[in-house]
Amino acid sequence: MRLASLLCSVLLAVPAAAQDVERGRLLYETHCGECHYERVHQRVRSDVKDLGSLRNTVARWAAQTKHRFSAEEIESVVEYLNRSHYRFELSPDIPRRGR
Repeated sequence: MRLASLLCSVLLAVPAAAQDVERGRLLYETHCGECHYERVHQRVRSDVKDLGSLRNTVARWAAQTKHRFSAEEIESVVEYLNRSHYRFELSPDIPRRGR
């Protein structure tokens, strides 16, 4: 019974994570894309060294946009950027995009 519950919770979380990544991509492209371009995430000298610094950087720059980001929206953008560019604490079998 425990295994079945665990399996169900994992399977239900996968679509939610995919939605967060897609939502983050849309938010990023809509509100951050005016100033950022893909290569900005490929800089050798970057302040983003781990997931925490990525989260802090997104929150700091989100305040500079015309959109008032909610905490959930910031997390969605962090999730998108992490999966598409940075890959902090991700399994190596998740494909990379952008680089």
